[in-house]
Amino acid sequence: MKNINLRDLPSMIRTTDPNDIPLNFMNHAFQKVFQTSAIIINTFDELEGNVLKAMAKMLPPIYTVGPLSLISDHCSSFWKEDMNCLEWLDGKQPNSVIYVSFGSFAELTNDQLIEFAWGLVYSEHDFLWIIRQGLIKGDQESDVVLPEEILREIMNERGLITSWCRQEKVLSHPSIAGFLTHSGWNSTMESISVGLPMLCWPHYGDQTTNCHYVCKEWGIGLEIEHDVNREKVASLIKELMSGKKGKEMKEKALEWKECAFRAVREGGSSFLNVDKLVEEVLRK
Repeated sequence: MKNINLRDLPSMIRTTDPNDIPLNFMNHAFQKVFQTSAIIINTFDELEGNVLKAMAKMLPPIYTVGPLSLISDHCSSFWKEDMNCLEWLDGKQPNSVIYVSFGSFAELTNDQLIEFAWGLVYSEHDFLWIIRQGLIKGDQESDVVLPEEILREIMNERGLITSWCRQEKVLSHPSIAGFLTHSGWNSTMESISVGLPMLCWPHYGDQTTNCHYVCKEWGIGLEIEHDVNREKVASLIKELMSGKKGKEMKEKALEWKECAFRAVREGGSSFLNVDKLVEEVLRK
């Protein structure tokens, strides 16, 4: 991986504890990889070509079949979805809303939640924010207390908070201009598939690596420091939504979107890999 730093590697391999559970789980999984007849990955060749070539020299055959969000309408969700947010988005101007979601498992402290809330207020842009049950460490959804100012913004229709949504539908909505994300791989691929730039706030696992590629290699994101600060959040949202860097990232994101569509179209790399995979399975 070019230009990779220690801080960008997955968190479970940066530990110094030999008894670390995620480290040992990943080690066990990686050993199994060498015993398989093939590996299937939700990515596409043009996105990660150099790494895939390096992996191909030491691993069983690799089939890149992504982005999966472009080849299947199936949606699996851990949470009940609120479809009313799509109606709310219908009432917004094109490219006017920042979508905020930290995925199914990430946790924030209450202080971090407050900083993000103020950052959204200070940004002066419309927002759709997913605050699911369990987002705050040690708290239930009913315990979340937001600043009065952000509640006022919601009353004024500048913002909407909901517990969960159909993310693929939201990301592809014409009113959405950017995605504030924890940089999980599914969210990253879904954002690339619709040509959206990202604000990245990674936590653990592969998220730091995904963030590195989004921001440094693919040119479609900006990173928020882990010690989140309201002024910085507001500044980055403004840059993404209306700044020069945001415009450049949007153009690059649309280029990657086209690459993703080429991969899954008939004759594309992922399209052909699905065919090869089916043939391989049938031969066995």
